[in-house]
Amino acid sequence: MKNKEHKFWYSFFKIILGWFFLLYYRPKIKNKQVIPKKGPVIICGNHIHLFDQCFPILSTKRMIHYMAKKEHFESRFGWFFKLSGCISVNRNVHDQKAKDKALDVLNQGYVLGIFPEGTRNKTKEILQPLKFGAVSLAKKTDAVIVPYAITGKYKFWNNKLKATFGTPFKVGNMSLEEANKKLADELIKLINENK
Repeated sequence: MKNKEHKFWYSFFKIILGWFFLLYYRPKIKNKQVIPKKGPVIICGNHIHLFDQCFPILSTKRMIHYMAKKEHFESRFGWFFKLSGCISVNRNVHDQKAKDKALDVLNQGYVLGIFPEGTRNKTKEILQPLKFGAVSLAKKTDAVIVPYAITGKYKFWNNKLKATFGTPFKVGNMSLEEANKKLADELIKLINENK
């Protein structure tokens, strides 16, 4: 994937939609300085709303390529996801094409955004079981994983809406199971500490 192909539109949408997001919700962002300024990075957060990706996008000058379900690309707003540099994922199959694109992004030293729960959390659980995609990609590319948690509600001028970034880490010699547990534990900790 060529990062430069989408940079213009990504930056354009970030300015227009970013200002709307900030003015409408008045959210708080904590600890964004932990996002590395260079090298491959995977940003992983809990998923409660369609706009969850806005927090990381507004927290770094780096472009983030988000993995998004293919249904978004097939909707009337499909053009938006394509122009923004998102990666289409077919969740009904083992989508190797999407994984290859994600690996390409990371191997070029760019930033990837993933919601490891795989879908929005509409349950009463604090966090759904995490898929292994994020830690697997991180292990293969030596990428840094940056966890973040969103707490509060998406309501007009709701001052309790907040994103908190946690401590970045690498998978290193951990097994995928150990890394996934570490990521889940960190997300749950961030959510509980910032309710």
